Amino acid sequence: MGRRIGCWAGWILIALAVAALLLDAYETYVSGSFAPLAAGELWYRLDRGSLGLIQAVVQRYIWPWLWDPAIVTLLTWPAFLVLGVPGALLAILCRKRRGSRRPRRLG
Repeated sequence: MGRRIGCWAGWILIALAVAALLLDAYETYVSGSFAPLAAGELWYRLDRGSLGLIQAVVQRYIWPWLWDPAIVTLLTWPAFLVLGVPGALLAILCRKRRGSRRPRRLG
């Protein structure tokens, strides 16, 4: 069951990465220059409040250094990469292995 959930999560992240890439393509078409949308900017556009809440929780209750520089650096990377790379890894690592459950033929 866990492998199936990981696979679905991977494919959802890949779909979100494709959506972010399509948004980048649209904005490139409109503006005439390619500037990929940063993960933090996408998060801010979707839900400002949760971004601030996560920052406060990480800085106060987990580790302050985890927010800056680690998470802040990640939030400056292109959204399609931040979503797509973990999605691809999950989809690959959680895929059903062919032949692992099939009995071997004798003869």
